[in-house]
Amino acid sequence: MRKLCYFIFSLSIFLIAFQRSASAQQPAFRVLVVVSLAKDHVKMIDSAKGYLEKIAAENNFQLDFTRDSSQINDSNLANYQVFIPLHLAPFDMSYQQQAAVEKFVEGGGGWVGIHAAGLSGKRFLRPGMIYWQWFEDFMGGVSYSPHPAFQKGRLMIEDRNHPVTRNLPASFELGDEWYEFDKSPRGNAHILATADESSYHQNKPMGDHPLIWVNEKYRRMVYIGIGHDPSVWTLPEFETLIRDAILWAASK
Repeated sequence: MRKLCYFIFSLSIFLIAFQRSASAQQPAFRVLVVVSLAKDHVKMIDSAKGYLEKIAAENNFQLDFTRDSSQINDSNLANYQVFIPLHLAPFDMSYQQQAAVEKFVEGGGGWVGIHAAGLSGKRFLRPGMIYWQWFEDFMGGVSYSPHPAFQKGRLMIEDRNHPVTRNLPASFELGDEWYEFDKSPRGNAHILATADESSYHQNKPMGDHPLIWVNEKYRRMVYIGIGHDPSVWTLPEFETLIRDAILWAASK
């Protein structure tokens, strides 16, 4: 009898430990990354997969990385907490895919747009296309403007208390295209970082030149305007930025 009790006790301890171990191994959340097929971003996208998978493994979340934009639909997005369009421009989505993203975001899903994911504006309209005005508003009411040549410049962190940028230094240098817009989203969005226009040559100076911001009308939206070249993945600041953006976008 005593042996049987000891066996049952040992089995109970084992099952509790097993359940805890299994629970700890469950991913905390799921992230869908859909990438652009544009040739000028292929190198950055190819290098991104390994870094993003490393971030996912180190922070216990599941990351699905795909070039198949048909994955952007209501039923599939319902399986994820965060959607990352990696260089995937809004005009490269079908109307149905745009509607699915809109529903996902409006329903509280996290959105981390990187670089070309923020190409809003009617200059990209092709004949017969319907303009996605919701997305321009989502981006803080700005339209993309032609960018200057790829060059080194300095990014200034404006808000070092926000979860997305609190682990970054006051500024850091990188090579990029330094996207420009018709105006600053300030007033319609909360600015996290700006371009130091004294550190490079602009196409058309903006003066107030945000490059990372959140739209606080939505639960977890962050746009990151940098990230054109694969060299950004060699910067610990960029990896930290992407990691913290994902974690914040997924947070409850």
